[in-house]
Amino acid sequence: MKSLVLTLALIEIFSIIHLVRPQNQDGFISLDCGLSVDESPYTDPDSGLVYTTDSTLIQTGKSGRVDKAFDKLQIKPYLSMRYFPEGLRNCYGLNVTRDTTYFIGAMFLYGNYDDLNTYPNFDLYLGPNKWETIDLEGSKNGTWADIIHIPRSSFLQICLVKTGTTFPFISAIEIRPLKNDTYGPLPGSLSNSFRNYFNDSFGNIR
Repeated sequence: MKSLVLTLALIEIFSIIHLVRPQNQDGFISLDCGLSVDESPYTDPDSGLVYTTDSTLIQTGKSGRVDKAFDKLQIKPYLSMRYFPEGLRNCYGLNVTRDTTYFIGAMFLYGNYDDLNTYPNFDLYLGPNKWETIDLEGSKNGTWADIIHIPRSSFLQICLVKTGTTFPFISAIEIRPLKNDTYGPLPGSLSNSFRNYFNDSFGNIR
């Protein structure tokens, strides 16, 4: 019963990420963090999204992979990760379109990649501003952070900051341009507070 509960929890988390096949991926950034160059790019069979390696966007960190027990969940974009055993702050540098409204998402699935069975805790930053604290102890089956943001320049940084003894890591980054009137012209960013689905189906939702 315990394994069933854990599996259902994973399905609940990933259902907000998996989606019906998109018709147009112009402006999309879909990064499978830690993916080897030889495997990039690839099309995720569940979503139809084309994922690429993050290796050209960050010069630090090392590649890791979750325990093989997670393979049966068939969540390819989140099976690998980039972890950061050195430095307090490690940042991705991303080219974006200035003054465009973006949905920005980051996925974190620990999956005991280091065989230490110690769930990491660290901070996530968008540029100089703290976005969220990532605490995997409270989300042992993975967690997702998302934000709606309008960059004021053509360069965006997503940073992982070490705050304790465990190493920061990241599984995937997804950036999607939105219509600029989707959430109005207010300055600043909109961070997700919570999300509920009133649906009795296990179908994928976007």
